[in-house]
Amino acid sequence: MSIEWHDLGAGFALYLVLEGVLPFLSPPALKRTLATIGTVPDRQLRVFGLISMALGCLLLYLIRS
Repeated sequence: MSIEWHDLGAGFALYLVLEGVLPFLSPPALKRTLATIGTVPDRQLRVFGLISMALGCLLLYLIRS
């Protein structure tokens, strides 16, 4: 299995589009979300990040195979 640079660039571009949706549509909602995230304990954020990465890897595997 080889990943082409073109695919990596396309994935990164899609990531930027998705990241920009909330600030574009509702800046106040983004501010509230970020304020709430600031109150979450570090351990809980790490667990959420790990789960998110694992699901992303699984989804990528399923899509690419």
